[in-house]
Amino acid sequence: MSDTLFRLENTIRARRTADPSTSYVAKLAARGRGKIAQKLGEEATETIIAALSEDQKALTGEAADLLFHLLMLLADRDLPLADVLAELDARDGVSGLVEKAARKE
Repeated sequence: MSDTLFRLENTIRARRTADPSTSYVAKLAARGRGKIAQKLGEEATETIIAALSEDQKALTGEAADLLFHLLMLLADRDLPLADVLAELDARDGVSGLVEKAARKE
């Protein structure tokens, strides 16, 4: 598997405290968690629109933006991508319906 997301996570974490005039990551981080979350929501909406338009190139770009902004939010909360992947691994082989019902207990 590619380590692209881990490399991106490291880049985001390294740039969060950079000069906001030279780094998009630093600029967004300086605006706070609310703005990062808002940006993630915007990218999610744009991803949905691209998916419904059936334009593969647009969907690819929007999905990349969505993942980037999700990693920004995780970094802001100091939650490693590895923890999210471990959660997905724990759910592997478990029916989505069973897993969802277990969360309600």
